[in-house]
Amino acid sequence: MKFLHLADLHLGKRVNEFSMINEQKHILNQIIEVALDLGIDTIIIAGDVYDKTIPNNDAVILLDNFLTKLTSEGISVIMISGNHDSSERLNFGSRLMKKNKVYINSIFDGKMNKVVFNDGYGALNIYTLPFVKPALIATFYPDFKITTYDKAIKVIMENTEINTSERNMLVAHQFVTSGSESPERSESESISVGGIDNVDASSFDKFDYVALGHLHKNQKIGRETIRYSGSPLKYSISEVNHKKSITFIDMKEKGKTILKNIPLMPINDLREIRGPIASLVDENIARLNNTNDYIHAILTDEEQIYDAIGQLRSVYPNTMKISFDNSKTKINETFSGLSMDLNTKSDLELFQEFYAIQNNREMSDKQIEFISKLLSD
Repeated sequence: MKFLHLADLHLGKRVNEFSMINEQKHILNQIIEVALDLGIDTIIIAGDVYDKTIPNNDAVILLDNFLTKLTSEGISVIMISGNHDSSERLNFGSRLMKKNKVYINSIFDGKMNKVVFNDGYGALNIYTLPFVKPALIATFYPDFKITTYDKAIKVIMENTEINTSERNMLVAHQFVTSGSESPERSESESISVGGIDNVDASSFDKFDYVALGHLHKNQKIGRETIRYSGSPLKYSISEVNHKKSITFIDMKEKGKTILKNIPLMPINDLREIRGPIASLVDENIARLNNTNDYIHAILTDEEQIYDAIGQLRSVYPNTMKISFDNSKTKINETFSGLSMDLNTKSDLELFQEFYAIQNNREMSDKQIEFISKLLSD
């Protein structure tokens, strides 16, 4: 059977106050085209379907159109909720949609749901696990001490009967690590400080493929068949270097899974430009790329710039953010680094460093002697 694994659609998302709805409509239509070209049987959506627990009207209509088009083409859908979703809202109409082969699992009720497909290789069991927290799992398994995400998922897996002689897939939305290996994250993903969110990949040893959602970069964790598909669009400046894609899965006989990343092309990319503002707004330079892209401009000018955002948006209307990289910002960065040493360096040492930064040269012996005497008085 052939699948497309996607996640983190974040329908209704705004990035730096720019609505992504048209980009999302374009990318979902692109996914439908890919599905039809590749003869996909099932689309997997591994959580964070919406960006807000109360999605706006445009987001709801967009998902409705997407699901309607897929089912009209005979493509089934398996979808779970993520930490951004309202479980109750996403679950609305799920029993009706199941008749059209749209399987939604947004509420954990003490056990994982399972969808069973059959093909020439036999049964293929797809288990679904929406985003869960330890406190919720503890209510279903009172005999276990469950205080971490890792323990919560382990308890669920240990109490689920899985026939390892058959092919098994898991769809989940969690922060998964593998021993000391941690996946790459972006600033738009909510991860708690201290590592208590992580779930070790060893919990998923019984599954032939694990379709994960939550992190926005397409990447494996542990083994090739435990994967984040990543978000289909760039949703923060920190994702500027991501190559967005969806994951094609061809589940053949037990032990043989073919994977391929299918690149996605947005209408307008999110990218960074760097240099003095006069160069960036120069028509001959600007026209080398799509000026309607979403822009993070890093300005290297030393002098103060009048209405920088206005100048940039006259050429790049979708400028999202401006940063500066010049001698002043470098000094600030240096001072920031110095502040970390306040408790370990003497007043004289700190003054010497300050002098060197301000004057581009070291203090003379005579100057050091003079300042030392002043500090000691």
